[in-house]
Amino acid sequence: MAIERVGIVGAGQMGNGIAHVFAVAGYDVLLTDISADALAAALAQIDRNLERQVSRELITAETKAQAMRRIASTQTLTDLGDSDLIIEAATERETIKAAIFEDLLPHLKPETILTSNTSSISITRLASRTDRPERFMGFHFMNPVPIMQLVELIRGIATDEPTFRACQQVVERLGKTSTASEDFPGFIVNRILMPMINEAIYTLYEGVGSVQSIDTSLKLGANHPMGPLELADFIGLDTCLAIMNVLHDGLADTKYRPCPLLTKYVEAGWLGRKTQRGFYDYRGETPVPTR
Repeated sequence: MAIERVGIVGAGQMGNGIAHVFAVAGYDVLLTDISADALAAALAQIDRNLERQVSRELITAETKAQAMRRIASTQTLTDLGDSDLIIEAATERETIKAAIFEDLLPHLKPETILTSNTSSISITRLASRTDRPERFMGFHFMNPVPIMQLVELIRGIATDEPTFRACQQVVERLGKTSTASEDFPGFIVNRILMPMINEAIYTLYEGVGSVQSIDTSLKLGANHPMGPLELADFIGLDTCLAIMNVLHDGLADTKYRPCPLLTKYVEAGWLGRKTQRGFYDYRGETPVPTR
């Protein structure tokens, strides 16, 4: 099946980034969210990000104009029914994702492919609650979507080969690289990345090093572009905690136990950049470590 019309559920940081790259690649995009403000903010963010690409001569002004014309928005989820491919990029809570798919099902074409941008939730379990588990898979973009080159493709136990190949071809058209992951907690990237971040938080919790010394050590000692605590703030500490809980619950291994300090920061509402405080305080001109 030719994929030309793409529906995206969720206009947050991931959703607007996904809409951006699909529109630039020539797909017609319909972006939905329950919040009109979120949709307006997403379209404004896409416009700014495209303009930044124009200023860096990565795309032309005409490409930007065409991309913006390809993106439409709606607050009505069922308007996505005519899409060839749907990418769910809503909040990382399984109950919310399952409810979205349940509401969509009666309005879909038989051939529509359903996917989720989940970073850790079981694709097999999400697929089992739909009428098309063979046409359902994980489509996991990295943040920020316009910059990061990887897309993890995750097959559920029932995902058929034509669906996998179709999604693989979509990733190629986006100009990105796909990796295939089996459907186990955390998939590939977060199975490796999140325990590293969690261990960095334990290193802080146990007083081995300060925020600054831990991040400097990994940036200069392991050539990482961002320190693990800085990266955690960028991802969102609530998201980090949610993924660690999925790993801990799904793999039943104590090495995935979330650090109590991570839990404490989330309880305080210090979630990183999006709340202006996490392992760094972002309320001033330059970020200041909070420990």
